[in-house]
Amino acid sequence: MTNAPTEMIEAALDDAANRSTTARADIKVVSEEAVTWPDGSLGCPQPGMMYTQALVAGYRIVLQAGEQLLNYHVSSRGKPLFCPAARAKAPLPNDRA
Repeated sequence: MTNAPTEMIEAALDDAANRSTTARADIKVVSEEAVTWPDGSLGCPQPGMMYTQALVAGYRIVLQAGEQLLNYHVSSRGKPLFCPAARAKAPLPNDRA
């Protein structure tokens, strides 16, 4: 399995610390994995938006801040995008392991 680059994990940790009341040092990485997103929404579509209909290589990073699980979706060259659980869609079955 290919792990997410360190700078992407660090950016997600920074955002999680700003988004929650948990100190950055206390936020845990639950999982981080290489995935293929089914389209340009990176598995986090916003209502009313249109996205490119092409496969996008990227990563899914899940962090735990206290009792909260925070999902971050990212393309292989982008910045992590916080994705609320209500909008999170699963990536395609993993073929990048």
